[in-house]
Amino acid sequence: MRVFFDTSVLVAAMVDRHPRHARAMPPIRRVLDRRDVGIVSAHSLAETYAVVTSLPLSPRIGPEAAHRLVHENLVGRFEIVALTAREYERLLEALPERGAAGGSVYDALQIQCAVKAGAERIYTFDVSDFSRLAPDWSTRIASP
Repeated sequence: MRVFFDTSVLVAAMVDRHPRHARAMPPIRRVLDRRDVGIVSAHSLAETYAVVTSLPLSPRIGPEAAHRLVHENLVGRFEIVALTAREYERLLEALPERGAAGGSVYDALQIQCAVKAGAERIYTFDVSDFSRLAPDWSTRIASP
């Protein structure tokens, strides 16, 4: 199965002290065991790094450790999909009719990357917003 992972799941899986770590790991393990193909957006690489470095943990995860986490856990293990400039333009044109505003714009970006990659499922901890933005995908959007 081709499975797309939202940043919310990637962060939880990478940080063992994260409260949702145990929930995030089973679908990630399926990718690491090569039972599923894991897909992430290029945007998620930067977003995951940003979130990991700002988590309210003590001690904090510094920039070098965050880079290592992203590089070792995602790069080379997951397909990375990016939108072209024209695909960004089309997405921006569609945002008003989807009702996307604020942070949900980034959810729409993730959904568009999943569609482009031919994902069969999207894992996110933000199922309600993803389903609202892509109602035709609602049966394929799940929380781990």
